[in-house]
Amino acid sequence: MNQPIIKISSDTSLAIEFGSEISYEINSKIRAFDKALAAEQIEGIVETVPTYCSLTIHYEPELIRYKELREKLETLLAGSYEGQSGPAAVIEIPVLYGGEFGPDLEHVAEHNSLTPKQVIELHSGGEYLVYMLGFTPGFSYLGGMDERLATPRLKTPRVLIPGGSVGIAGAQTGIYPMDSPGGWQLIGRTPVKLYDPRREQPILLDAGEYIKFRAIDQAEYDRILAQAEAGTYQCKVTLREEK
Repeated sequence: MNQPIIKISSDTSLAIEFGSEISYEINSKIRAFDKALAAEQIEGIVETVPTYCSLTIHYEPELIRYKELREKLETLLAGSYEGQSGPAAVIEIPVLYGGEFGPDLEHVAEHNSLTPKQVIELHSGGEYLVYMLGFTPGFSYLGGMDERLATPRLKTPRVLIPGGSVGIAGAQTGIYPMDSPGGWQLIGRTPVKLYDPRREQPILLDAGEYIKFRAIDQAEYDRILAQAEAGTYQCKVTLREEK
């Protein structure tokens, strides 16, 4: 694997490129370095933003100059920060599959020579790494979907997809955190709010965490939705030891 490359991305930010492809190994290095960087508590760093292959670091030039920050980053990169990411949180996301909430479930099944039940079992059977957030507040780009579920996105995107919709596009799956346009194949919906500006932490998920989908029925969906609307629902969280 190539050595990380530090590049200027703006007058108040820089990016460290750890590779050029989407892979668990590269993302694991990014998460480990992000954690090591946070532990350094470098004055002037405002925010770090992990992506598939890089880590963007926003800083205040009034508190730390580019040259000084770069030197600190180079020193940290040269150290043994890998393998120190620790256990990762696994967030359980309940999903009502099919019906009006998953109008494309049948198509995904037919496209892959599966039954709708098999699609649900495969989709809810794994754990998905949150590689990064983007597109809209709280939209998580997930890795780890079973390749047997891969389905091309819609030829004509929908003008409005309800928040909470769970979809598939190509080899990826994801959840729309709010109402927005989109072209993903919709297979279900979660009553959990991935983005809620009323919460102390508006965005539910974070890069480096995992999602575990759980199939539910209409009665449980309605019950959880009422709790989510009242701000009282808490997702089940377990820990996963990273390799």
